[in-house]
Amino acid sequence: MKYLSRLCLLLAGICLAWAVQAQSHYDQHALFNPFFYTHNGNVYRSADGSPGPQYWQNRADYDIHATLSEKDTTVSGTVIIHYQNNSPDSLSFLWLQLDQNLFSPDSRGAATTPVGGDRFDVKGFKRGGYHIQEVSIVYHGTKQLVDPIISDTRMQIQLHQPVLPHGDRIDIEVKYSFAIPEYGADRMGRLYTKNGVVYEIAQWYPRMEVYDDVMGWNTLPYMGLGEFYCEYGNFDYYITVPADMIVVGSGDLMNPEQVLTHTEIARLQKARESDTTVMIISPDEVGKKNTRPTHQGELTWHFRMLNTRDVSWAASKAFVWDAARVNLPSGRKAIAMSVYPIESAGYHAYGRSTEYLKHSIEIYSRAYYEYPWNSAVSVAGVALGMEYPGIIFCRHDLQDGQLWGDITHEIGHNWFPMIVGSNERRYMWQDEGFNTFINEYATKMFHHGEYYDSTERPALYMARAMQREHDPLMTPPEAMSLNEYGLYYSKTALALDILRKWILGPQRFDYAFRTYIQRWAFKHPQPEDFFRTMENAGGEDLGWFWKEWFYTTWTLDQSVDTVTYMHNNPQQGCYITISNLQQMALPVLIQIREANGQSHFLQLPVEIWQRGGQWTFFYPTTSPVSEVVLDPDNQFPDIDRSNNRWPRK
Repeated sequence: MKYLSRLCLLLAGICLAWAVQAQSHYDQHALFNPFFYTHNGNVYRSADGSPGPQYWQNRADYDIHATLSEKDTTVSGTVIIHYQNNSPDSLSFLWLQLDQNLFSPDSRGAATTPVGGDRFDVKGFKRGGYHIQEVSIVYHGTKQLVDPIISDTRMQIQLHQPVLPHGDRIDIEVKYSFAIPEYGADRMGRLYTKNGVVYEIAQWYPRMEVYDDVMGWNTLPYMGLGEFYCEYGNFDYYITVPADMIVVGSGDLMNPEQVLTHTEIARLQKARESDTTVMIISPDEVGKKNTRPTHQGELTWHFRMLNTRDVSWAASKAFVWDAARVNLPSGRKAIAMSVYPIESAGYHAYGRSTEYLKHSIEIYSRAYYEYPWNSAVSVAGVALGMEYPGIIFCRHDLQDGQLWGDITHEIGHNWFPMIVGSNERRYMWQDEGFNTFINEYATKMFHHGEYYDSTERPALYMARAMQREHDPLMTPPEAMSLNEYGLYYSKTALALDILRKWILGPQRFDYAFRTYIQRWAFKHPQPEDFFRTMENAGGEDLGWFWKEWFYTTWTLDQSVDTVTYMHNNPQQGCYITISNLQQMALPVLIQIREANGQSHFLQLPVEIWQRGGQWTFFYPTTSPVSEVVLDPDNQFPDIDRSNNRWPRK
């Protein structure tokens, strides 16, 4: 009889919940599908998410000589690319990226920019785009001029003899020039100040497209929003500028004795030994003759950077310059530097630019992977925020927390995608989203959370955003709605936060995330390599999670439906029925409060939704339940919180 009454009570609770179930849009079979992965592992990419035993990637080393002409605001130069084909394929043609062609008035990027403009505002200008003077190749000692085929931002070289597999080499030499755009799609450009122009120079040399084991040649055109996918190699580059300019760039300055004064060299050495910022050129020294070894003619600055996918640089007469030491976990030291015009020095924040840069590098190096290069520099200029290996561009008029956020975000990109070399042209979330995720933790750690707001609940914002979302995260950047651009950042970061806090837990997540970084440092991971690594190193089947967050625009709506008591006696416990009303599913976080003042928190795993959209469970209360609240701390992007509480209000 006791068993029968308990069964009847349970059935009554389930029947009450059926009314809610009728309103549900949830299908457990669509979510918990065992066929999430479309292929098995192979010799190039293993099933556990690691590079396979025969993983390969091609290599491109660069020698570049370029000259900046202020008279006509152009860069002209010669690049020699030493290309090595490590693939198992013979390459009968080669593809290069011509990113400056974005600024040609007839580019695809200009044609696809909304009439009202956007953040990138790619409209081209009359002098925009590359002027290619000559292209030649040297193959097995024989030099040959070639007639390339140029299509928008890509250039094809058709070969008479293929580059053979497994290590064969070819050299490509390109002589080129381009006019520097004033506003270069938020990637580069010119900022006019009272002491001179700040030139931020990027996408400034023809470079190799990536040939990989997934797509072969990756030839998506550059249209402004989608960023880059580059081969790794060593860079030696020489920048010739008017002698009164300061140049900063990716990598190590190789000839300081030729381009700096003895005072500046001594100050840089002092900065390498200081954890506080040291002035190299102070605001009252900007433009003074004693800051340059000569003011006559031109000077050539030589930089070198090893094992990188790109380099960039900036030049100006207007730079204030400061620096400080970076302490890396291995004991190795690096240097963080900032350059900015006097106008930026007027903002309190820019006096802390190097401090922000130094601490960000130290935080990310301890948490994820040691910063591999010897220097990093932040440049204040026209770009709102843009990242390159060892150098970042930040808008010149940011203040306080704005500048911290910009610097820690842009230098964070040196981990994603500069160290972990994912394909930004196709998978924006794999760099912007990952980086936004690690920025949150850096902000929490910087000066005991100086700029961290513990009251922020990104899930509340995301719940609203996901209701109007049109594009899954796997959408290529150029195909996404411009109104949802920021969603790629925030949605990925929230997904990883939830995975870390509520599914894997910090210990398993952090180990798996670091494993992914270590496995794919200076390599080319695909999304599935990340998914598989997190599952294998984290010890969890997560196909359902990747599907709902990255491949769909599904939303979450959890509901608490009924509370009934065992034998109608609160002292003997209660049955609580909950529902999952939308197609996204997550674990359930529940706060149960009793009339006697006791409060209980419990978490139910996502697997309760494997058999359907309702779940009834028993909880051993000892007094009447005064309130049941789902997700009491607003951790999940629930689109309807009115049904998260019982009794309804």
